[in-house]
Amino acid sequence: MKTKFIFCYPILVSIFLLACSAPRMVNLDPVTVVENSKGSVVYRGSYTKNTDILNIRLDLSFDWDSAYVIGKATILAKPYFYPSDQLVLNANGFRFNSVSLVNSYDKKPLRYTYDGKLLRISLDKIYTRDQKYTVFIDYVAMPNKLKIGEDIASAGDRGIYFINRDGKDKGKPRQIWTQGETECNSNWFPTINGTQEKMTQELNITVPNEFVSLSNGTLEFSSMNGDGTRTDSWRQEQQHSTYLTMLAVGDFTITKDKWRGKEVSYYTEPAYASTAKLVFGKTPEMMEFFSNKFGIEYPWDKYSQIVVRDFVSGAMENTTASVFFEGMNMSAGQYLDENHEDIIAHELFHQWFGNLVTAESWANLPLNESFATYGEYLWEEYKYGRDQADLKGLEDMSVYIGNKRKSEPDVIRFDYADREQMFDEISYHKGGRILHMLRKTVGDEAFFESLKLYLKKHSYKTAEIHDLRLVFEEITGMDLNWFFNQWFLASGHPVLSIQNSYDPVKREISVNITQDQNLSETPLYRIPMAIDIYSGSKVERKEIILERQNQSFIFPSANPPDLVNVDAEKYVLAEKTEVKNIQEYIFQYQHAPLFMDRIEAIMKLKDMKEEAAARNTVVSALKDKSWLVRHTALSVIENLSDDERKAVHETLKEMALHDQVSQVRAAAIEKLGKHYRMADNKEVFAQAAKDKSLLVIRVTEALKE
Repeated sequence: MKTKFIFCYPILVSIFLLACSAPRMVNLDPVTVVENSKGSVVYRGSYTKNTDILNIRLDLSFDWDSAYVIGKATILAKPYFYPSDQLVLNANGFRFNSVSLVNSYDKKPLRYTYDGKLLRISLDKIYTRDQKYTVFIDYVAMPNKLKIGEDIASAGDRGIYFINRDGKDKGKPRQIWTQGETECNSNWFPTINGTQEKMTQELNITVPNEFVSLSNGTLEFSSMNGDGTRTDSWRQEQQHSTYLTMLAVGDFTITKDKWRGKEVSYYTEPAYASTAKLVFGKTPEMMEFFSNKFGIEYPWDKYSQIVVRDFVSGAMENTTASVFFEGMNMSAGQYLDENHEDIIAHELFHQWFGNLVTAESWANLPLNESFATYGEYLWEEYKYGRDQADLKGLEDMSVYIGNKRKSEPDVIRFDYADREQMFDEISYHKGGRILHMLRKTVGDEAFFESLKLYLKKHSYKTAEIHDLRLVFEEITGMDLNWFFNQWFLASGHPVLSIQNSYDPVKREISVNITQDQNLSETPLYRIPMAIDIYSGSKVERKEIILERQNQSFIFPSANPPDLVNVDAEKYVLAEKTEVKNIQEYIFQYQHAPLFMDRIEAIMKLKDMKEEAAARNTVVSALKDKSWLVRHTALSVIENLSDDERKAVHETLKEMALHDQVSQVRAAAIEKLGKHYRMADNKEVFAQAAKDKSLLVIRVTEALKE
């Protein structure tokens, strides 16, 4: 699942606010928020497997007026290990017409009890784990009758949604769609909740002839019913977790694509069909990249992506069929300002990490979400280069560091009060950054070989965090308990104070690093990292391991260094305080190789507004290769003298008209309008008013007010 988080790093906040359209008020049902009382003992382990559902067949139709699901479920199952004469299913707020055992010739009624949430079926005998049985259930699901705070926690937990079901809202299409994660599919078909239960499935969906349907797997055939309806038969032949079952119904245009002969399709409202390939068209390239990167080919029969109205999250990675929020309905101009490519990569990455191999419990959710978040980084790195990927990494770190709860929960946590609390900045953003640190710790080759082995060993199964550790240890031959214990199985992060000095007598550089985090709540970290020492035209890398609360590292040097660059790869997830002078920051911007080096230096230099050398360096960054550095550098304009401002006027006009990134163009136009009111910018504004970017047009129009 992908949720949208607001960046907390100050410069990123400004960009986010600039790029967003006007907010809309949305009325939602109240949400029940649950927290553990302080000192309470809570353990949320994996669910016990009593029954193994092998296959489920659902024959479904819908009562649009009442928002009912009329269903017939045929469930093939067996006891998981111990003999059993009972089948217990999750079914929230159902009405049951009949429950029976299916044999070769007929159906035998079975006794059952139902408390509104659990359906307990008494079988005709005790079955062993080698004996299969088939149960038929005729039911009606009534999701809109479920009460917030009693039957479900929030409006986002109904499981199935009827959008504009009476058709009275002329500006909104009629649709049906489902959202199963976490345990909401039991609101529209009887199932076993949790991540651990995997099954194959068949969905026969009866819909009005004018609508199309979508579900997991492939469309086997469609049957016309002669009454204005059609039944579409979808089959998913590979096992997947029950929460990943989905369906969608509505007036969608299907734009077809392909990858290695497999169907790739994009379901959009007809009005957005013309931009479907613009928005989703990189999907086959992503599939090729991820398949090659893992050495595991995309494992499913097809891949569809559908955009629905009023979705409860950003997107959801249902097996073979991801659902996206309506923000993916974009014009070409909107796409220029925010293409949401990160969400597309995120949900696709889940088809391996989350769907092919699934976290065995909600406590292990980061095995799904941390990986999908890191999948966004990998795609950016491959497609656009390390600078752009490191910008994504900075965003993730900023979201996590800005989270008020960042120091409280562990990443893998068994003490959550509510499983929905697992979907936070820790499981997503911190987890993604931890995977990046693991990659830097073991090296690229070992990292991707380990992921390949992880996927191979656990394909169509579940896994926990120790399974991930064990494959990394198998590949590398290293003991990695220390890494997993401090990062995945503990809370918080390092808080580092860094100082360096040069002793001209001893001709030594001393680098002192202190871990200032609260050690009663947060680990004392073991952190391998590199220190780059720049002297003259040379740079020398020193590999160190920080493992004490206060630790000094001494390096011989014939001359004072121009720059001591601690954490030279800029991969450590930490809050860092480091004292450098203006010359060091200027040198860092001009000579250190990474985006993170440059943005860090510019962020510091732009605040040294009284120093001409600092201002000049920030002005030079207006031509940086990274759009965020260019955008950040624009803030220097207000601190320039009149002569300095005149000197960069032409540069700003060039940025306003020709910068490749619309956010930078818009920011340059805003600076021209604010600080160059006496200059002749009419032609620039006239051209900007015709820009393809809606953001640029909006900023330009605002100058007229």
